[in-house]
Amino acid sequence: MELLKQKILHEGVILSESVLKVDSFLNHQIDPQLMMEIGNEFAERFRNDAVTKILTIESSGIAPAVMAALKMNVPLVFARKRKSLTLVEDLLSSQVHSFTKQETNEISVSKKYLKEADKVLIIDDFLANGQAALGLADLVQKANAEVVGFGIVIEKSFQKGGELLRSQGYKVESLAEIQALMDGQVLFNKKKEEETLT
Repeated sequence: MELLKQKILHEGVILSESVLKVDSFLNHQIDPQLMMEIGNEFAERFRNDAVTKILTIESSGIAPAVMAALKMNVPLVFARKRKSLTLVEDLLSSQVHSFTKQETNEISVSKKYLKEADKVLIIDDFLANGQAALGLADLVQKANAEVVGFGIVIEKSFQKGGELLRSQGYKVESLAEIQALMDGQVLFNKKKEEETLT
């Protein structure tokens, strides 16, 4: 997705060979026009998958996920990382380790929002090691629902998450695939772009 790639190139900040900061448009300040385009793109890529619900994790996945939900006319559910006084019973829960933050969180969704008949599209801002994605998939499986695929805004394809999900048979649609962060530059996955064009 060219608009997203241009944003990454012009506003992304490389903090290390594995960390890209995109807080000016995605996970702190949000560019609503870009989020709308991202929502449209996810809706297009999953238009034949009979999605009944979108699932994400708080908080950075919410903006792109809500735009996709709006376009697809389906509800959005987000997994909470923190305990809530109003979310205490009938929970689906899973453990998720964040390599960036070096912490493990329990994520939870109320059972009443994920049903057995649901076909769930999981959307997240980043895919790196795949732990958040697998944690969300685990919630869907515990609800006996179906994961139809993963919509990822930015995939770091030099880390193992994408390969892990695809090896388990999941459909993974990433709008920008980063092959490397090196010498202060973002290198996108050219092979993937060529496959898309053919």
